[in-house]
Amino acid sequence: MKPSSAVLTLIAAAALSLASAVSAFSAEIKPFQQEAFAAAQKAGQPIVVDITASWCPTCKAQKPIIDTLAKSGDFKDLTIFQVDFDSQKDVVRALGANMQSTLIGYRGTKETARSVGDTKAASIEKLFQSTAM
Repeated sequence: MKPSSAVLTLIAAAALSLASAVSAFSAEIKPFQQEAFAAAQKAGQPIVVDITASWCPTCKAQKPIIDTLAKSGDFKDLTIFQVDFDSQKDVVRALGANMQSTLIGYRGTKETARSVGDTKAASIEKLFQSTAM
């Protein structure tokens, strides 16, 4: 028995609705832009800056941990700004970072935690938690 187009449309609409609901409970991950970062800080938002490089094995190990935490409802208000270590050297310097695989937590303009090279889910989660209001 072949499903009708109405049933397929209903299934597609349900999937889209579910995807929208999940994203409403997820942290936002976006490329670092100074204006957006400054606005989030001024608004007092919880922020994590992820300084990453495509060639970095530690960054690759951090990525699934960050993605999992971002999708958890615990951090739905968090914004994660990704800084490209190779192409955004000015931002890396301005943030006082020396290497890729650096994670920096903020609550508004206040730095709450910093780690370099950490690939332990529990301690990365603790850094995320430090940003909570």
